[in-house]
Amino acid sequence: MSGKESGYLDMELLRFTTAGSVDDGKSTLIGRLLYDSKAIFEDQMEAIERASVGKGGEEVNLALLTDGLRAEREQGITIDVAYRYFATPKRKFIIADTPGHVQYTRNMVTGASTANAAVILVDARNGVIEQTRRHAYIAALLQIPHVIVCVNKMDLVDFSQERFEEIKADFMQVADRLGNKDVHYLPISAKLGDNVVDESKNMSWYTGRTFIGLLENIPIEHDEDLSDLRFPVQYVIRPQADEYHDYRGYAGRVAGGVFKVGQEVAVFPSGMKSKIAAIDFGGEEKQEAFPPQSVTIRLEDDIDISRGSMISDAENQPQQGQEIELMVSWLSETPMALRKKYTLLHTSNEARCMVTEVLHKVNINTLEEVTDDKTVGLNDIARIRIKTTKPLFFDSYKRNRNTGSLILIDEATNNTVGAGMIL
Repeated sequence: MSGKESGYLDMELLRFTTAGSVDDGKSTLIGRLLYDSKAIFEDQMEAIERASVGKGGEEVNLALLTDGLRAEREQGITIDVAYRYFATPKRKFIIADTPGHVQYTRNMVTGASTANAAVILVDARNGVIEQTRRHAYIAALLQIPHVIVCVNKMDLVDFSQERFEEIKADFMQVADRLGNKDVHYLPISAKLGDNVVDESKNMSWYTGRTFIGLLENIPIEHDEDLSDLRFPVQYVIRPQADEYHDYRGYAGRVAGGVFKVGQEVAVFPSGMKSKIAAIDFGGEEKQEAFPPQSVTIRLEDDIDISRGSMISDAENQPQQGQEIELMVSWLSETPMALRKKYTLLHTSNEARCMVTEVLHKVNINTLEEVTDDKTVGLNDIARIRIKTTKPLFFDSYKRNRNTGSLILIDEATNNTVGAGMIL
């Protein structure tokens, strides 16, 4: 492998999701970002130019870059989660472009669940509206560590600093109420390219970073939980070859903490303790492993471990229980049913469960709790209690997004019907 290739593999990866109302310019922003950062292939560019001319436009319609679905183009809206990949010399990026409509709340939850940052677009003419509050709520609910508020279409309000500050003050009230922590505010014109990749000549009053500058420099090294050792076992490795007959490794992805050779750990559900004998990563032995690395851990003692077991710190152990309270985003057109059995997937563990109680729903537009209607249907977000057939080993979602999240599956259809965040 060349030095250039290995350098690319070692680059930090930032995942970010974009959200905005219809016609806020989300697709244009992503198109501009890819275009100005030279992340578009020539044949893609030629196809977009031809499509733009076909629509009677004189300038290139950069939104066509991301609106890859035919239904989106016909309606002029984004209706699914579209993933885009690009890189700059500083970082690799995965963009989850999600729709803004209330009826596609589930798509935003899906696209944002693994994001380091949420990019929320606000039309400078309309300011903070219900959709904006909804997107801020979902970003807070999913504990997305960083939020970038892009006030777009500044060219249509004469690049007014006063208008930008007004919108910033409005959003700050929402962010304070919801607990969005690291929030950045940025005036842009995606159509003209102001403050996307290049600094704006029209807004000399803005002295902060450009959009790409923020994406490249937001510190994400502390976004993962590095204090709680959590390692859900996905697979037990027992090679058949004679030379490896003593080898017993536990493969999985580090969900929290920094695992080190010689460290004392506990294994659940048995609760037995041992020490880490070795950590294998990419065919080599390493002295430590951290999120989100996929590694194989070997222990000094032969303990009964299988898929779904959790290796953790011997002292700082996960919570365990069968009655769990969580926020759930309902993803199915079939409403949630009390006392119905669902399959539950949590880290590498599988169990069966039933919903015992709906405590309240959330009115996503007003952010108020609704207690008089407890029917949970498509795109609803609710606080519920479940009971599982066996104990789960978990943390609150606020503490660790990996061990605090789960999904519910309808056993009859095998469809994923709910995405849950443990409280």
